[in-house]
Amino acid sequence: MLTAILLAAGTSRRMGDDNKLLLPWKSQAIVAVTATNLLAAGLEEIIVVTGHEAPQIGEALKDLPLRFIHNPIYREGMTSSIQAGVRLANGNGFMICLADMVLISPAEYAQVAAAWEKGRALDDHCIGIPEYQGEKGNPVILPATLREQILTHPEKEGCRELVRLYKSHQLRIPMPHDHVLRDIDRPEDYTLLNRLILP
Repeated sequence: MLTAILLAAGTSRRMGDDNKLLLPWKSQAIVAVTATNLLAAGLEEIIVVTGHEAPQIGEALKDLPLRFIHNPIYREGMTSSIQAGVRLANGNGFMICLADMVLISPAEYAQVAAAWEKGRALDDHCIGIPEYQGEKGNPVILPATLREQILTHPEKEGCRELVRLYKSHQLRIPMPHDHVLRDIDRPEDYTLLNRLILP
């Protein structure tokens, strides 16, 4: 079983006054769109890590079959939220998902998961990294064999150094679209992606 860890704890400071995860995308909040796509991809365990505006995030996701954990030290950086999710996870791997990547479809999540499962059959330390035209994207899948290294990782804003340390175990997964590269950090990102989905 692969566990998806959906990071929904950040302050969205580059978005200004808005929490980007609660902004509307089609008929749902952004965070709900991402969670729904993960569910539709067939992932059996999805853990949502909350922090900033946790009650509002929980309300946006209340009708979905998800597990939740609150990260009280979310202001210390993304790694603390990854670690909170990993502590709760039961899977043989951890798909680290950014909650604002609304363009990634269920089929694309499933493609990344399936490729990683094949890679893991040959390498217990397999790290799955989707890429588009040679550029690395998200979600990255870390194997449960690295659980202790993840939980003690000192880097504040993610596990890039840990991934680099295990370079020989990286599995690059070519993707058909640039969706794995597109997140929403600033108001102009939100405006641009909204334009992309217009008919």
